[in-house]
Amino acid sequence: MTDIGSLNLAWSQAMIAGFVSAGISDAVISPGSRSTPLALALLRQAGLRSHVAVDERSAAFFGLGIAKAQRRPVILLATSGTAPANWLPAIIEASQAGVPLIAVSADRPPGIAWLWS
Repeated sequence: MTDIGSLNLAWSQAMIAGFVSAGISDAVISPGSRSTPLALALLRQAGLRSHVAVDERSAAFFGLGIAKAQRRPVILLATSGTAPANWLPAIIEASQAGVPLIAVSADRPPGIAWLWS
């Protein structure tokens, strides 16, 4: 039987491999504990350059800059919660400029939501 962490990593690796096979060459990671399987998949994927930027807002603009320069999408990764909300200004700018970004975030585990209710 496979534990949940191994299963999450396997699914993450499959998803990231699909992005790379579609031509994605860069990812910007804003690390967090809930997105660890996704971050490991990005870091382990051959042919993918991973950049780490702790601040999500600056990470998104850094990714946007890469996407504009290379004329191809860049993956943004952040943990769950409000972290991805910090991408919004860069995502709006990307949308207005016609530059695709791939925004990927982890989800909170089941049963955690009640802590904030």
